[in-house]
Formats: sequence, structure tokens, C-alpha cells
Amino acid sequence: MKIIKKDILIIGSGLAGLGCALNLNKKFKIGILSKASVKESSTFYAQGGIAAVNSIDDSCKSHIQDTMIAGAGLCDEKVVEKVVSQGRSLIQDLINWGVDFTKLENIKEYDLTKEGGHTKRRIFHKDDNTGAEIENKLLQNIFSRKNIEIFENHTVINIITDTINGEIIACGVYALDNFGGEIITFEANYIILATGGAGKVYLYTSNPDISSGDGIAIGYRAGAIIANMEFMQFHPTCLYHPDAKSFLISESLRGEGAKLKLEDGAEFMKSYHELKELAPRDIVARAIDFEMKKLGITNVYLDITHKDPHFVKKRFPTIYKNCLNFGIDITKDLVPIVPASHYTCGGVKTDIDGRTNIKDLFAIGEVASTGLHGANRLASNSLLEAIFFAKRVAKFINKNFEPKKFLNIKKWNIGKAIDSNETVLIQQNWEEIRKFMWNYVGIVRTDKRLMRAKRRIELLKKEIQEYYWDFKLTKPLLELRNLATVAEIIILSASKRKESRGLHYNLDYPKKLKIAKNTLLKKN
Repeated sequence: MKIIKKDILIIGSGLAGLGCALNLNKKFKIGILSKASVKESSTFYAQGGIAAVNSIDDSCKSHIQDTMIAGAGLCDEKVVEKVVSQGRSLIQDLINWGVDFTKLENIKEYDLTKEGGHTKRRIFHKDDNTGAEIENKLLQNIFSRKNIEIFENHTVINIITDTINGEIIACGVYALDNFGGEIITFEANYIILATGGAGKVYLYTSNPDISSGDGIAIGYRAGAIIANMEFMQFHPTCLYHPDAKSFLISESLRGEGAKLKLEDGAEFMKSYHELKELAPRDIVARAIDFEMKKLGITNVYLDITHKDPHFVKKRFPTIYKNCLNFGIDITKDLVPIVPASHYTCGGVKTDIDGRTNIKDLFAIGEVASTGLHGANRLASNSLLEAIFFAKRVAKFINKNFEPKKFLNIKKWNIGKAIDSNETVLIQQNWEEIRKFMWNYVGIVRTDKRLMRAKRRIELLKKEIQEYYWDFKLTKPLLELRNLATVAEIIILSASKRKESRGLHYNLDYPKKLKIAKNTLLKKN
């Protein structure tokens, strides 16, 4: 069995993982594991932008307040203050790495846009394709670093841990070479989870296929504390078309004046919130869900036809082009949309330095629960959080690095596992999980729906576990196993919260409790 040793191992290749690698001391031997190609990450598909105060009529106080309001009483105010206060300097870090944010025509000022929940225009963006710009420019910097080695198409199986004096310590990971089928042992002094979210646990999602909650699942199995997983954010506007797959219609359209309408042209958001289309995402998603269920319709529409066509094409070139491919001209036509799972607000619980309860295991980006988002993430705070904690973790390790004397790590035992000729079972279980999670643990929940989901996931987990031990490992099997683990965590977390708060809305408990508490889970 192949053994690869690194000083630091980063699992994930989005903004959080790449940003951390670039901030780490160049003397360290760093490994970056990517489940697919190194570019394939949620960051790459992020359209909107990154929030940071940059105008004289805006303030950190205002950004903090907007974040706290969206978070519905569960944000850690100290974390919010630290992240927001460093926003502009973090933007400058990205600019220094070559990120070319869009500027206003003929002047040097940046074109700041506005999104739901923000009271000011403070979103830095690159047209409507910000994530791709960030990912590409960071990778250019990564490729120039001789101390960083990238392992593409490697799927992590489990975190390797040891226990010394009652303390769990992360020592490395077992990972599958997706193409070769070999199980490789990676040993490292520090393990950093930067694997992104778990949007693929739902039937409709804006997330790429890689978002199967791997980091949350492997962290949970290793003994990490998982926080607030009932708070799954549903983006209100994902393109509804039989041939469109996970294509997000950015919130920036609503920031620039797009209206939500029914097929007959009637606007409905004024009945739900004073901010109408610019209300926080949980409110907008629930409003759409309510209208769809009330009228028995499959979707609603987004309308930006009242804006100048030249402006729309220039401001939203990616959305315009993609919609046109499906026969929809957004300058003339209503855009059919449906809510879709978008962002995992909970995750592996960390402190302000990204540390988990497992020694030498860190979590950054969407996989982590840092206290910034609370019960609902404010739009465009996710990329800000990713680069803040990427830099924070790197600073901590640079200052406190201690070489680890590697322990006797057990070799991977393949046992009696054989090649499978029943891959249809993986696809069947994958689809079943996503469907019942959408129907029972979606935008609106009830105790009865949650109980049904709990019974289903218990049965499916047994089936998956039998399959896991009987057959040789594959990427789809590992993803299914992680998806089932995350689904169970979401169901258990949602069942524990006896109130409606932020993104968690239970018809049996429609009111918000006076005291806000975090939901914490840890494997027995």
C-alpha cells in the first residue's frame, strides 16, 4: 500500500483550500486532495460575489447588523465582527493574486452590487461569474508553488486518528485513487477539511455533483462535533427546465430589480416581506414554496424584462447565454425558476482559528460551522468566510507548527471485498435519499415528515453499509455513504429543534423560542 507523507494535507480545492495553501509558509510540504479535477469546486460555480464594505455610505457596523439579522439570533457576534472588519483587506489579498473584479466604466471604482438582506451595495463581483475568476487566478498561483502537490481524482474514505491520553488526534487519511482503484495512505501533521457543502442530498440543488457532504461525514465518523445541520439554505431561484442541471439564477438579478411573478404576471413578494424580492433567502424561498403548493404549480418566474437589454446582457453575460441555450431570452422572456438547496449553513464545528474538537484537524469554508452564518447565511458572505478562515488557519499553523512523530498507522485491509456488478443499487439509493429529503426535510417541515425520513434513512444506511463491506470501494459508493450520513445528521438536527428559526421552518412549531441555542451532534 502506497504511503505519502506531507506536513499539511488540505482536502478540497475551492477558495478555502487554495487560499489556505497560498497563505501557508512555503517551507511546508503541502498536499491538496481533489475528488475530481482540481478546478471542480463550488467556488468555480459561484456567480454572485463576495461581500465587503468599500464605500463611504456603508460601514462595517451596517454589514455586521445585516449578517446578524439574517442569522436569526444564532450568529456568534465576535466572529461576525472579526470577519466583516477584515473584508476589504481580504478583497485586496484576492486582487494581489490577480482576481480582476468588475469596475465601473471609465473610472477606477469597483462596481458594487446588492443582494438580498444587504442594506447597501457591497458585493464585489466579476460580471456574473465571480467564482470562476477566483478559482482560475488562485490556481495560477498554486501551480507556481513548488512546495504544493495536487492529487486530483482522489476521494477521501476516512480520517486516520489516534488517541493519546484520552485526546483524539488526526494523523492522516485513507483515500481512493478513483481511476486506479488503489487505497492510498496520506500521513500529515495537520489535516484541513475544505470539502464544501452537501447540497446534493436534495433533489433540486444549485450545487455541482461533488457536493455530497464528504467532509462533514468523514469528520462525524472521526468524532468531530457537527453543528446546526438543520439550517440548509435553499436558493430561491434555480432555473426550472427539463434540460437544465443545477443552473443558478444569481440573486444579483433581484439586486438589480428583477421581480418574482406568477405565470399571469402577478407579483407576490409584497405579501410576505417589506423588502419584497430583496428579503433574506429563507423568506423568499418559503414564499415561493407556499405559492407553488397553494396553486399546485411546478414553478414561478423571474422577470427582468423591464431593464435595458444592453445593461442586462453586459451585467449578466453568463446567465443570458445559458438561458438562451434553453430558448429563454431573459431580456424578453420570464425565466421559470424553482427553489433549490444551495448552501450548508451548519457543518463541522470550529473555533475562531478553524480548529475542531479533534487535535490537528481543521475545517474551513462551507464544510465548517464557524458561527458566522447562524440560522441563515447572508448572501455573498460565504466566499468572505472562506478566505478569512483560510488565512486564519494558515496563520495559526505557521506560528504553531510542530512536526508529528507518525504513529503505527494500520494498513488498509480490503478483506473479502469483490468487484460489484450491482451499481444500479447505488443509483437507486442515491435517488431515493434525494427525493425523500426534498419531500420530508425540505423548505417546510413537520414532525410527521421528519419521522418518516428517519425511518427511511435507517433502512437505507443498513443497505449501504452491507454494500460498503461486501464490494470494493468506488467513488460513487463513497459518495452515497457520505450522503446517507449527512442526510441522517440533517434529520436528527431538524428533529431536535422544537421551533422555527431562520432556514428551519416546522409547521408544528411555527414560533421562534426566546433563547437561541445551537444544535450539536457527536457520534457515540
